[in-house]
Amino acid sequence: MRGGTSRGPFFVASDLPADVAARDRVLLAALGSPDRRQIDGLGGAHPLTSKAGIVSRSSVPGVDLDFLFAQLQPDSDRVDTTPNCGNMLAAVLPFAIERGLVTAGEQTTTARVLTLNTGMQCDITVQTPGGRLRYNGDTRIDGVPGSAAPVSISFLETAGSVCPELLPSGRVLDRVRFNGGDGVAHEIAATLIDNGMPMVLVRAHDLGLRGDESVATLNADGMLKEKLEALRLACGPLMGLGDVASRNYPKMCLLSAPREGGSIATRCFIPHVCHDAIGVLAAVTVATACVLEGSAAQGLARTAGGLHPTVSVEHPSGEFSVALELDARDPQQILRAALLRTARPIMRGDVMIPANLFNETD
Repeated sequence: MRGGTSRGPFFVASDLPADVAARDRVLLAALGSPDRRQIDGLGGAHPLTSKAGIVSRSSVPGVDLDFLFAQLQPDSDRVDTTPNCGNMLAAVLPFAIERGLVTAGEQTTTARVLTLNTGMQCDITVQTPGGRLRYNGDTRIDGVPGSAAPVSISFLETAGSVCPELLPSGRVLDRVRFNGGDGVAHEIAATLIDNGMPMVLVRAHDLGLRGDESVATLNADGMLKEKLEALRLACGPLMGLGDVASRNYPKMCLLSAPREGGSIATRCFIPHVCHDAIGVLAAVTVATACVLEGSAAQGLARTAGGLHPTVSVEHPSGEFSVALELDARDPQQILRAALLRTARPIMRGDVMIPANLFNETD
């Protein structure tokens, strides 16, 4: 299924091995990892198409569905189930209806979903006129061709999804020291933040960039990528994450002033490849920084005041709008984040897995 700007196979949890090691072997074989082309599986040779979703009915009171997101990499044998993915989340309810885990309503269907990765909950709403899923519609999201029916996602209590809290260092802005790939010691101002996705936000200008460079240009800049990785490793302990060398988070994001009428311009790394767009929860986290006084976004972001701002996050292939609700008692606290995505099934059937993978022992 495609969920937002991501894609990957979805499974009913009971169809996969209960043993985690066996499950991961099956997922790796299904995607064709580790191999940068993923020629022996369903993966698309890119982190955005090397993902998988696992869905089941929930036993938690008040929750309809449990969702476990798995991030794979083309050239790695690691299956990471620690972070969330807001894009793949958009496909959870359509998949659950297709597989009979949820009964469709007569006009719309809403389900509360628990992401097992971090314990985050959200309400997802899809259109189901006459009790049938509608995939066609007029909603467009940048990074996906054409239009489709909207998938509404309202996130609940996303602050500190993986980190101890929204601002895990206890500060809205840190001066982080690190040794860059050039062998020189550096210090840079950064906002370390987690409102659904652990992220390190820095001003593009502080790294000698404009912030509007193309994805291809940034991906070809080996020295920049070495510097960002050194900074990421230095930020891990400050965010309560420890050694993040083998983890897919925190994500790195370069901020600059908007150029297309939005609120902020971004170039995100996931974490070693520059994203063609921006992830859902990354957009929520960046939008949050835009309304926090003293963050790395201050002086760059252009946002409306009030307790219900909509922040337009520009990215290389368009923009992503996030509707926030701030706490009237403390505007530095975010009560709710809502957004629209689209999703659709691409194929249904069987993926062939070598039989011996179910029987191997670690």
